[in-house]
Parts: sequence; structure tokens; C-alpha cells
Amino acid sequence: MGLKEVEAQLEAILFTIGESIELERLAQAVEHDQETTKKILHNMMDKYEDESCGIQIIELDGAYQMCTKPSLYESIIKITTIPKKHVLTEVLLETLSIVAYKQPVTKSEIEAIRGVNSDHSVNKLIEYNLVCELGRLDAPGRPILFGTTQEFLRCFGLESLEELPSVRQDKIENFKGQVKEEVTKEYPDEFGEEFENDIDNFNLEVASTIEEQEE
Repeated sequence: MGLKEVEAQLEAILFTIGESIELERLAQAVEHDQETTKKILHNMMDKYEDESCGIQIIELDGAYQMCTKPSLYESIIKITTIPKKHVLTEVLLETLSIVAYKQPVTKSEIEAIRGVNSDHSVNKLIEYNLVCELGRLDAPGRPILFGTTQEFLRCFGLESLEELPSVRQDKIENFKGQVKEEVTKEYPDEFGEEFENDIDNFNLEVASTIEEQEE
């Protein structure tokens, strides 16, 4: 089977399915090993970068999807119903940042970090398909574990979670201090020494919430 035929097969598969497809499944479909299939896909991605092409192939955490180029959005909506845009408020962005950096994470952990009930924000993020249920924690009550989706990667232009930005140490200390002060002041009887220890051991990546909002 020649290269052009393999490219045609991959193009047909990605166009027909519409959703992202794992590299392993694509390799099986064209009867090639994953490394060869990946090289062919990236060669196709380079070809689609030409300004004469209205579509592109994007990589999402080891999976590939064919979609239209964002720059052509205005042209597309002229002949179709304008899609509903989801508004990410400051609260939703804060919650989403915590999930992205702490995943898999339970709702109680999110609320301990934010200091407020997070039912609404978590449910909204699930509705927007930015957050999903990953399973349940092996602990009393078996609380649900939450994580981000491929739609999250797509929306923020990331190929994988490894591309999430890191945070400076001074931002981390400032954020931890704010959380500790606000939460203990609001709930003096509910958060004691155990909560303070949690803050002291707080994952440095969660502090990106503050950094992103300031930027």
C-alpha cells in the first residue's frame, strides 16, 4: 500500500468519524505500526497548514481529529446557526484550574481549596464538556473523581496536560496565604490543624489559578 493511499484512508476515517481517534486505532485501521502512522499523520498536518486549506488535523493527548480552522469561524456561521458560546466566569475558571492541575480530584478537595460550595461550578463545567467523571476514590463514601476532557485541551490549544504552564514560587506562597486566611476566617470551627497542614502541602500547580487571572 502506497503512502498516498494510506493518507487517503486516514483522511477518510478522520473526516467521517469527526471526533478524535486514538493513534493505536488509526494504526490498526491502516495496518501500520504506530510510529509510522504518527509520521504520516504529522506529514498530513503540515500539508493542511497551507492557507488554501480550510481544515486541519490536530493532536489531542495521543489522539487525532480533523476539524475546521478557527480563523474561518466567521465564514462558517454565515450559513449556519450561530453556536452557543459558553461563558467561563471567574468562578468557573478558578474551579477549572484546580481540576486541571489537581486531577483526579474530588469535589470536597475543590471546595477545601476554594473555601466555598462548588456544586454549581463543577456541574457547569461538566455541562460545557470541559470536566468529566474519571471514577471514584477508594475511600469512605467513594466520592467521584473529576478530571479534564479532550474538549478542554481543544479549547485551550493544548496537545496534552504536560503543556499546562508552571507557576513561580512567590505566587504559590501568596496564594496559599490568601486561601488559609480567607477560609479559616470564614469557617473558624470547621478547619483546624488538619486543614492548615493541607495548605502547607498544597500542590504548587493549583496556584496557577491566580497567575492566569492576573495575566
